[in-house]
Amino acid sequence: MTPAFRERVVDLDAVTGNVRRLRELVPTPHAMVVVKADAYGHGAVECARAALAGGADWLGVAEIAEGLALREAGITAPVLAWLHDPEDDFAEAVRARIDLGLSSLVQLETAAAAGDGETPVAVQVKVETGLSRNGVAEQDWDAVFARARELEDAGRIVVRGIFSHLSNASPEDDLAAVAVYERALARAEAAGLQPELRHLAASAAALSLPEARYDLVRFGIAAYGLSPFGGGHGAELGLRPAMTVRGRVAAVRRVPAGKGVSYDYTYRTTEETTLALVPLGYAEGIPRHASNRAPVSIGGRTFRISGRVAMDQFIVDVGDLEVQVGDEVVLFGDPATGVPSADDWAEAADTINWEIVTRLGGRLARTFVGGAA
Repeated sequence: MTPAFRERVVDLDAVTGNVRRLRELVPTPHAMVVVKADAYGHGAVECARAALAGGADWLGVAEIAEGLALREAGITAPVLAWLHDPEDDFAEAVRARIDLGLSSLVQLETAAAAGDGETPVAVQVKVETGLSRNGVAEQDWDAVFARARELEDAGRIVVRGIFSHLSNASPEDDLAAVAVYERALARAEAAGLQPELRHLAASAAALSLPEARYDLVRFGIAAYGLSPFGGGHGAELGLRPAMTVRGRVAAVRRVPAGKGVSYDYTYRTTEETTLALVPLGYAEGIPRHASNRAPVSIGGRTFRISGRVAMDQFIVDVGDLEVQVGDEVVLFGDPATGVPSADDWAEAADTINWEIVTRLGGRLARTFVGGAA
């Protein structure tokens, strides 16, 4: 396939295979694949279908609008949405059969009022276990659980799940959060709640902390073939990166020694050399702070970006390599094929692989291969 001027290629078979592999490693009764933020930049609708084909039986999104987009695409699998604007239309979510993740008594009452009076609204209560983000605070558990039981008895809601999230700060911190979560479950049971789903673990804890698995685990970055453990590669877990970011050389220039390159001349050539212009920049989400550091593959060889990443482009000093306009440039993809990885880019940009793939956009085209695409 001839690469586009600038594109990200998403292999849906890789997503399906990754989910299948994760289900082998973590055979909990249920598995959710998180497709929030457009499936971490990979394409929410397409990756949702690929994940379901691999054995996921739940999908997770942050916002109701993301869940509605799945429904509009004809996806009928269970969906949970857990981060809400105060003005969100819970009734629309209820009509679309999207479970509402709730973090407060106010949200609980709003959800109960959003039903049609005939079918109970499916909710999942999120409890705060140490991450200090959303989730019902421990001092409010009893009030929220008691009210939830009243609303269940009245037929207005059904508490399908109780869940939380871990910090991944350390095994000790995560086990401490598991203990807090166990207290929450005990208090919910004392209030008369019997949720069918208990879930706490995302990719990292699902793979490394069996105590956190419960009834369902939530696979995020791992479903896309990237390691949830800093410094590792997905291949170590039997996973394959689903995204390749590539483009074509837009211009080639032969320059003498001492030539300044890109803004601020943070790179100067040390000898006569060839410069290749790559038409991707921070407008596409290429991190400027990876300037002079991030690797790219041209002609089967790996080079470093030379000079500043600009809005539309960056330059690569390729030495005496014979490069022509139109040649393929791979920023990152599957390292098993000899190209840099998203993890390499994360290291170069002092960040995490989650950000590298999720931040992409702008004029970067997206092409799907495999699956039903």
